[in-house]
Amino acid sequence: MKQLFSLVSVLFSGCIAFAQSATTPVFVKADTLRGSVTPERVWWDVQRYDLSFTPDYINKSLYGCNAVSFKVKDKSSNGLMQIDLKEPLQIDSIILGRNKLSYYKKNTVWYVVTNALKKGKEYTINIYYQGKVHEAVRPPWDGGFTFTTDSVGRPWMTVTCQGEAGASIWYPCKDHQSDEPDKGASLTITVADTLVAIANGRMEFKHNNNNGTATYKWSVVNPINNYCLIPYIGKYVNFYEQYKGLKGILDLNYWVLDYNLEKAKLYMPDQVHKMLNAFEYWFGPYPFYEDGYKLIETSNTGMEHQSAVSYGNWYEYGYRGRDISYSGWGLQFDFIIIHESGHEWFGNNITTADLADMWVHEGFTNYSETLFVDYIFGEQAGNEYNYGSRKGIQNDRPIIPAYNVNAKGSGDMYPKAGNMLHSIRHSLNNDSLFRKILRGLNKVFYHQVVTSRQVQEYISQKAGFNFKQVFAQYLTTTQIPRLEFYFTEKDDRLHFRYTNCVKGFNLPIVLKSKTETVKLFPEDRWKEITLSPALKVLFQTGEIQKLYYVNAVNRNDK
Repeated sequence: MKQLFSLVSVLFSGCIAFAQSATTPVFVKADTLRGSVTPERVWWDVQRYDLSFTPDYINKSLYGCNAVSFKVKDKSSNGLMQIDLKEPLQIDSIILGRNKLSYYKKNTVWYVVTNALKKGKEYTINIYYQGKVHEAVRPPWDGGFTFTTDSVGRPWMTVTCQGEAGASIWYPCKDHQSDEPDKGASLTITVADTLVAIANGRMEFKHNNNNGTATYKWSVVNPINNYCLIPYIGKYVNFYEQYKGLKGILDLNYWVLDYNLEKAKLYMPDQVHKMLNAFEYWFGPYPFYEDGYKLIETSNTGMEHQSAVSYGNWYEYGYRGRDISYSGWGLQFDFIIIHESGHEWFGNNITTADLADMWVHEGFTNYSETLFVDYIFGEQAGNEYNYGSRKGIQNDRPIIPAYNVNAKGSGDMYPKAGNMLHSIRHSLNNDSLFRKILRGLNKVFYHQVVTSRQVQEYISQKAGFNFKQVFAQYLTTTQIPRLEFYFTEKDDRLHFRYTNCVKGFNLPIVLKSKTETVKLFPEDRWKEITLSPALKVLFQTGEIQKLYYVNAVNRNDK
């Protein structure tokens, strides 16, 4: 007689497993225009953005110009170029050389008439625009300008525009993640001369004008995704240091509100150095040595703006004083500095072509927190941090939604995808190999735009194991895999399989006793293996439930 046991997959232990919503998303023409490479986008390749603007704090408006340099890859099928700029902002004129170009607005985008452009040539058009700006209601979670004040009532401004909102919420561009400006970008900002304006990369100049204003120009030489090109305006002061990293000397600049300077000097460098030590170990060199690293105080919690990471965590450990890992370890470091800086490798260095694949940004960066804790506090601490974070998994809908419609998947792209990576790491049982894979991703896809498929195939290739159905399970379904097992009385052989899973689901499981290690290769069919008494006892006494690195764990607190 056999007794069948079933264990819930590790990725969902400790959370309520909600059924997938039966509601089918409805997409409209605007979603396709924003989320796909349309005929009016496909023929031209952005080379550089040189954006200049002047914000009006009182009227919540701006006027500016984006000089869009591009290369003609192929002849346009209809002589039109799609430019994205959201209302209430309006385009005033578009200039190519000495000529004004015709343009018109249809649906939610602008079309520029460009019949005379030649294949293989590079051109620059200057797009002049102005108007009221969309204000963010709950930055950084929604997009738009933030016009606020610091604690003593002085103007403080910035922008957030990741995700569905997009960079076109505040400047005209090709607003699609698949096309980054290959030759970098600049941001020139004119503000009251009592304020300081900061942006990505390095400062080229500051000019004091004759009308009570000052103009700052900042530039990056590396490719940059649209939503990372961001201004910060306020009563900032700066302090500077250097970090001796894997590629030499990395310039570190900290821009904080003047009254927080001394606090910041004592607080920020410690966290930044620990972050760089850990992430250069796991991921390889910081990807933007040429542009430097900046940490900039802001009014929202923070964002991963390339080479200009925004920081609003109130100089507190955790997430504004809270441990969102529920493990205790989340209060041992500053969550925003670590998480948002992790995006320099995953999100900014490696960028996904479609918003649907944003798990590559958020899943790897979520897992960077575990790797940081592992590096600073030890492997057990990393396991506990990762394990605790599973309480944040909602399992409400798939992580990867529809492609080509600017759709965003479940928020599980953070903890669920991060835990998927943790399970893959422990299924390898070889941290040296896992580290090579992480470093390899950042080297092979250095400054590139990728798809989820490319990342998945690279991991499988370098791991020497096909994880295709593992990715399919956790990224495209809400099923909760179960490991079923039993011992036969006759020969004490362990019989095991996965159920409630996609066909071919095959995540390996590594079991360790004090003296032995065994690797199981469960599939969606019964398999069997003979275990030693030391390993068999793990199943018989329930010890398997205490192993953080085992795929099949049930914390019994659903």
